[in-house]
Amino acid sequence: MINKDSPFYGLEVEDNPVLEVTAQEHTLQQNLDQYMQHFNALAANSNELEKAKLMLDIAECHLGLDQQKEAHDWAEKTFQTFISNREWQLAVDCCDIIYNSGQDDSLIALGNGIWLAVTFPVDPNISVQMLHHIVDETPDDSDGAAVAAMLAHYLAETRADDKDHKNLTFLTNQITAQVAKRHRGIADEKTMQTWIKMYELDDVTKLLPKMAIILDTIVGENWWYDRDEIRSQLPVN
Repeated sequence: MINKDSPFYGLEVEDNPVLEVTAQEHTLQQNLDQYMQHFNALAANSNELEKAKLMLDIAECHLGLDQQKEAHDWAEKTFQTFISNREWQLAVDCCDIIYNSGQDDSLIALGNGIWLAVTFPVDPNISVQMLHHIVDETPDDSDGAAVAAMLAHYLAETRADDKDHKNLTFLTNQITAQVAKRHRGIADEKTMQTWIKMYELDDVTKLLPKMAIILDTIVGENWWYDRDEIRSQLPVN
């Protein structure tokens, strides 16, 4: 019990954001310690996919603790295992961690992750999050931000389940409105719809090639997988 004479008497944890952060960090550190104990106990012939999942958990803890280099390195080691096992969602999660770690290959990871997130029906929440990163990374007058915002909205519309659809499409509508305002100073719905039509942002058959150009610009020759090989394995509609 805290003594009444203490300066901390009567202070509630929920009223102090510093104490809340400390508690979160403590939980993350506990989780990290447990994951590391598990990882260090793994046998040399352990299942590679299960091992990679554990390593991704470790990377996520490091990121939460603002240990960015460690987060990057643990996530980077898992990526090819997820690609080899066609675990596209986990591969995208891995790219998101690498992007948020802020290292030299941050944008390359973003481009690689977005291609997978668009190509495969992964969690639309993470797909929207990845595309929103492009909006944040591009200048106010960039057409790339508009393409990313509208593609995020298209994925939210077509892939979100009933539980997430309303909230996710509301978010992507907000993102699109913000992009329209900064791109052309648009602040009303009618003008925004004209802007969307003018840039052909409502035509997914034109939106996808535009995004492909953006990703090629971001990634260059640094694709971490063979896109042609992956395309050849996709079901024909």
